[in-house]
Formats: sequence, structure tokens, C-alpha cells
Amino acid sequence: MLLLLLLLLLLIKSSLGFKTFGFGFFFSSAWDPLHDVFGALPFIYGTIMSSLIALLIALPLGLSCSIYLAEISHSKFKEHIATMIDLLAAIPSVVYGLWGIFVLAPALGGPSLLTGGVILSIMLLPTITAISREVIQAVPHNLRESALALGATKWETFKLAVFGPALSGIVGAVILGLGRALGETMAVTMVIGNRPAISPSLFAPAYTLASVIANEFAEATSEVNLSVLVELGLILLVITVIVNGIARILVWKTTGHKK
Repeated sequence: MLLLLLLLLLLIKSSLGFKTFGFGFFFSSAWDPLHDVFGALPFIYGTIMSSLIALLIALPLGLSCSIYLAEISHSKFKEHIATMIDLLAAIPSVVYGLWGIFVLAPALGGPSLLTGGVILSIMLLPTITAISREVIQAVPHNLRESALALGATKWETFKLAVFGPALSGIVGAVILGLGRALGETMAVTMVIGNRPAISPSLFAPAYTLASVIANEFAEATSEVNLSVLVELGLILLVITVIVNGIARILVWKTTGHKK
């Protein structure tokens, strides 16, 4: 109910921008607050590309960690390792942003799309690792025992009896991580460069939907400017709700059946 009310409010507040620019707003790269000319394409591009970069980095690392902790390691220290990874989620995003400004950005040549993607990958790692581990552990042990009884190796057992049943849940974990990446604001704003332009280079500055709202909402100079910022927020909300909804369903399909 609250979500529907929020959607209704955003629709009302963004109606002026939609009437002014129509669907062309989504495909325009113009952004000139002084002349009330706006387009959302650079921000949609920056949001999607930074999130994809983060997934390309975080997915193999997070999945490897989850497999190691759930299936391979029998050390008593594995829970401590899992706790340390989980603690990454407790670090405030502004701290990640400061680390990005003083350490990561200089190493990568300055604020850029790549810098924002790397920061996001570190923030996604605990989400992907924790949920994937839970999903893998939710696979019934009798499937593992059956595969081993048929002569399968440990790797073949994991591949056939564990990874297959857990796949939808792992995909859900990845999509859930993507949902966080799409909506992350402070850390990305501090390191991505905040330039409303589309460049093929990963080392060029970029802008995201969340960043432009955070940077310009308080300084909106006209009703149209304010309306298009709300419209950007509406776009971001719709995307994240869809992504998170799909992720929750996929994770439930795997972990819910065990119960």
C-alpha cells in the first residue's frame, strides 16, 4: 500500500516533466537547467554501466567465496571469514566514497565510470556471498549423498547435485545485488565524476540516476527542473522494484522449498 502511494506521489510530481518532454526524455542526452532542457539517457547509461561493471567484478568473487564457505572449507575459521565479509555491508557508503576518493580514484586515474563500478562491486560482495551461501546450504544433503553413492567426484557432485538446484537462488542473489547497485547514491556520487555525458571509455566521468537527484534536487531552479528530477526518481524506483521482486522470487524458490 505504501509503495502504491509513493508511486502515485511520484507520478503526480513528475507529470509536468512528462508533459513537457514526453517519451523523448528517455532518449535525449541534453541537460541544461538554465534553459529547462533535460534528457535522462546519460543517467540511465551511467546507472546501468556502473552496475554491470560491479557485477562483473563481484559475481565471480562472491560466488567463489560462497562455494568455498558452504562446500569446500571445513575449517573452524570459516565462520569468521563469513563474518568479515558480512561486515563489509555494515560500512557506511560515505566511508567507501572517501576511500574511493583518496585511494581508488588516484590509482585508476581519477573519478570515472570504472571507479564507481569498482566501489559498487565491493559493496555488492557481501550480498552476493551471503545469499548464495544460504542458497547452496539449502540444497538437501540427500542429493549430495546420492551423487557420491553413484561414484561422482566431489566436483561432479557439486556441479550436478548442488549447483543445478541452487541456480535460481544464486541468480536471485545476483539480481538482488544488482538492485542495490542501481540505487546506491553517496559512494558512487563521490567517485564517478558526475558529468551528464555518454562516453565509450570506462575512464571517463559519468552520472547515475541516484547521483543526479542527490546533487541537484536542492538546487532545482524551476518547476520543470524539479519535475524531471522526480521523474528520474520514478524511473529508478520502478527499475529497483522490478529487479528486487524478481530476485526475491528466485531466492524463495530455492530456500523456501527446504522448509
